[in-house]
Amino acid sequence: MRMEKSSLLSALLLLLAILSGQCKKTHIEGDPFSICVHRNHQGRVSPSSVETENCTPLAQTIDLAGQFNNEDNSNSEMNNWVPRSSNVVCVDEFGAKGDGENDDTKAFNNAWSKACSSAPAVFLVPHGKKYLVKPIKFSGPCKSALTMQVSGTIIAPADPRVWDGLNRRQWLRFKEVDDLTVEGGGIFYGSGEQWWAESCKINKTNPCRPAPTAITFELCNNLRVMNLIVQNSQQMHIKFRKCVGVKADNLKVLAPGHSPNTDGIHVSASKDVVIKNTITGTGDDCISIVSDSFNIYIENITCGPGHGISIGSLGEGSAKARVADVMVHGAFLHNTTNGLRIKTWQGSSGSARRILFQNVHMENVKHPIIIDQYYCDSKKPCSNKTSAVKVSEVAYLNIKGTSASKEVMRFACSQTVPCENILLADIDLTATSGCTPTTYCENAIGCTTGSVSPHSCLQNYNQKGIFEFGIPVSIDRRKGKQEKKDYISHLQR
Repeated sequence: MRMEKSSLLSALLLLLAILSGQCKKTHIEGDPFSICVHRNHQGRVSPSSVETENCTPLAQTIDLAGQFNNEDNSNSEMNNWVPRSSNVVCVDEFGAKGDGENDDTKAFNNAWSKACSSAPAVFLVPHGKKYLVKPIKFSGPCKSALTMQVSGTIIAPADPRVWDGLNRRQWLRFKEVDDLTVEGGGIFYGSGEQWWAESCKINKTNPCRPAPTAITFELCNNLRVMNLIVQNSQQMHIKFRKCVGVKADNLKVLAPGHSPNTDGIHVSASKDVVIKNTITGTGDDCISIVSDSFNIYIENITCGPGHGISIGSLGEGSAKARVADVMVHGAFLHNTTNGLRIKTWQGSSGSARRILFQNVHMENVKHPIIIDQYYCDSKKPCSNKTSAVKVSEVAYLNIKGTSASKEVMRFACSQTVPCENILLADIDLTATSGCTPTTYCENAIGCTTGSVSPHSCLQNYNQKGIFEFGIPVSIDRRKGKQEKKDYISHLQR
């Protein structure tokens, strides 16, 4: 799954001629933005090539109420592979009980040490058992490509006091493990209920303290996370930090809508990330992308409940933030507080640019489209500051559905660092209340094309120019279409 330098320059080019007074005549064809990621899977062990007699995986399902059910499912490809290799490292063989009560952390540590030093290996968590695991770090580098086959259930301790004296921000942490695949149809259960009850966002009298992210991948290159359920995390569910070349596919991330700060998938300082075919319903952002993240492709996402899909927050503490080349292509959001959001703090610097939201359907979303350069998640009011993260080259194409509030589009931008090059194309948003939907604009400059309802409040361009999305590789549209086909074919492998 090696990333080639040239792949970072592969993308489709959208050239939107924005001429003064003529923007509404522009016609868009095809997908205007994409990111090509080339990967090399040589040396990886596929689940169908490994075997162990004592750790035979079965099928597993989970209901939304959090009850774990084990049943035979002959149609589940991810659980019914037949192991055949001598390099299978099963946690049971290292003393794991899998009864949900005894501490299996030591067995997981020892099994990881064995698997990481083998070439290549499968770290197997068998189906039909529940493994109680305390905070643990799976460290690399490993000898070769490694697959963690999670077919059973891994459960976090329910008592937050287990973390006393430990890093309260992490439960399961993978660090510097390249060529890693985590898959298997199993469940990571964060047991976050007590953490939520003690959160300062639930009980205002409590101090605000850190809480763990269920699964953290840090400095992992060529990473695949697929066919898993992550549920009821203490705080964030999945975090990719400083990773390059990530594919997250067919994930379910679930937590109640009232659970505080339980982001579904969080991308930080990472690049060349693909997230697709994923269902998220949590108490915070379904997907959040923060600073120093580039080339992020999100496709076929279902989100709700939660706070929608967010770029940010960016620039907290007067920090410099950079995010570029983000595409959301195909999403369904329902009963979320926000839909498609970009949020930045005052007093910051940097840029968020070349961002495309395309083919998104919403149902009963409170704030469907929002850019907020005055974001403030603080108990105290934030002071007014003139500097800001520059937000530009943002397109919303084919966004339709219903809003739970009257205001369906809000662009609240800085007076000194306004939002520029904002495009609205084929927008149809109505209010569920039946009232006439409205829009709000403050220092937001852009244009519309196609049908836009309700009417745009963007300030029109007063200059000629070219509006570009993605990293240009060619002005030949036919070549761009072929690159898109090649990319989609690659994702389907």
